[in-house]
Amino acid sequence: MYNPSSTHADDFINHDEILESLEEASRESKNHARVEAILEKGALCKGLTHREAAILMACEDPTLEDRLFALAKEIKHKFYGNRIVLFAPLYLSNYCVNGCVYCPYHYKNRTIPRKKLSQEEIAQEVRALIRMGHKRLAVEAGEDPVNNPLEYILESIKTIYSVNEGGNSIRRVNINIAATDVESFRKLKAAGIGTYILFQETYNKENYQKLHPTGPKSNYNWHTEAMDRAQEGGCDDVGIGVLFGLSGYMYELVGLLMHAEHLEAVWGVGPHTISVPRICPADDISVDDFKDALPDNIFHKLVAVLRIAVPYTGMIISTRESAKMRGMLLDCGISQISGGSRTSVGGYTTVERHNETAQFDVSDTRTLDDVVRWLLEKDHIPSFCTACYREGRTGDRFMSLCKSGKISLCCTPNALMTLKEYLMDYASPETRAAGEALIQRGLLDIPLEKTREITRDRLQRIENGERDFRF
Repeated sequence: MYNPSSTHADDFINHDEILESLEEASRESKNHARVEAILEKGALCKGLTHREAAILMACEDPTLEDRLFALAKEIKHKFYGNRIVLFAPLYLSNYCVNGCVYCPYHYKNRTIPRKKLSQEEIAQEVRALIRMGHKRLAVEAGEDPVNNPLEYILESIKTIYSVNEGGNSIRRVNINIAATDVESFRKLKAAGIGTYILFQETYNKENYQKLHPTGPKSNYNWHTEAMDRAQEGGCDDVGIGVLFGLSGYMYELVGLLMHAEHLEAVWGVGPHTISVPRICPADDISVDDFKDALPDNIFHKLVAVLRIAVPYTGMIISTRESAKMRGMLLDCGISQISGGSRTSVGGYTTVERHNETAQFDVSDTRTLDDVVRWLLEKDHIPSFCTACYREGRTGDRFMSLCKSGKISLCCTPNALMTLKEYLMDYASPETRAAGEALIQRGLLDIPLEKTREITRDRLQRIENGERDFRF
C-alpha cells in the first residue's frame, strides 16, 4: 500500500500507485479542463502531486504544452531569477565492485584502466580546478570497500579543503558516493560536505534488479532508503535523480516525485536538488541497447514539468548534454550546471588520457570561461556562491527562505560578488567585459536599497583585495 510517510522503499515508491497514476494520466491528459486546472494550481507556485505532474506530462495538446513551458519559465525566474550556479565533478577513483550494466565502471569491464588518485594527485586536481575558477565540487567515486573505503573519502575531503592556490580555495564539497549507513553519514557531515547526492538510476524495481545484477548496489531497498539514513545522520541537504532512459520516462517521473513527497512527509523538507542525466555513450556502453532512451523534445518537456511540480528544488544538468540542449533547459527549469568538466579519474591534470577512464562522454566540451561568457551573453548571472552552506542555511532553513521568496535577497548579491571574483581572477578579457556590464545591470535588480549599498561596498572591497566574506 502506498504510504509516503513510511521509511520502507516499497511503501513510498509503490509500484501499484505508479501504475494507477499512469493510467489516470493517460485518461485525464485528454481532459482539457483538468489540465487547465492543474496548470492554474501550478501557477500558485506550491507544487504539484505526482499524479498531477503525470497528467501534465502525458498531455499532447499543443496549446496547453505552450502554456506549460511558459509557466515553467515563469516559476524558474520567480525562485531563481537569472542566476545559474556552476560546479565541477571530481572523480577520485573508478574502482567499483558493482555490476551496473549501463556504467563502464562495472567490475566486468576489462578494457577500462582502473585508477585511484593519491592525496597528492587529488591536490593537483584541485589546484587545476581552482585555477579554472571553480569554488564548488561534486566528488565522485565507484563503490569498492577495499579501494575506496569511507576513510579514503574522508581523507580526500580534508585534502580538497586544505588546498590553497593563489589565495583561493574550494569552498564547498558535495558528495556523490554509494549508499552507506547512518554512522558514515554522520562522519561525512562532520567532514563538512554540502549536499549528499545519490541517483536512484531507476525507480522501476524489476528493471533496477536487471540493471544491477551484482554488488552492494543490487539491493534496491538499501539504495532507495539511503536519503532517510542521510537525513538521520545529519545530512539535511540531499540530491536525488534518475538516469533517464533506463526505464519508461513516465514511470521515472512519478517515482522521482513520490520520492520527493516522501522526503517532505518524513523530514519536513524535500530534495535540495534533482539531477536529470540521460543515458549517453561511454566505454563499453551503447545507447542503442536502451529502448527507453529519451528524444530531445520529451526530455525538454520533462524538465519543464519537474520545475512546475517542485518549484523550490534546484535542478542540475551536466555536460552529458550539448550546449544547445543546456541552453534550452536553462529557460524552463535548470538552476545548476557543470562547466569545463572532466568525467575521468585525474582528467584535469592528465588531459591526454581523459577518455581512457571517463564514466561517460562529454557533449559540452567548452572551457569554464567559455561557459561563463555564454551564460553572460544569455543574460544569466554565473554564480559561484556557497554562502548557504557556509552560513548554515541548509535543509528546512533553506527551504523556508526559498518558499517565502526571500532567498533572492541572499543569492543575487552573492552571485554578483562571486562573479566579480571570477572576473578579476580568472576571466578572459572578453568574458570580463561582458561580466562587468551585467554586474552593473544586476545591481539595479536587487530589490532593497540597503542590500544594494552593501553589495556595492563588498564589490569595492573585493577590488581592493579583501575576500573574507561568507559567499
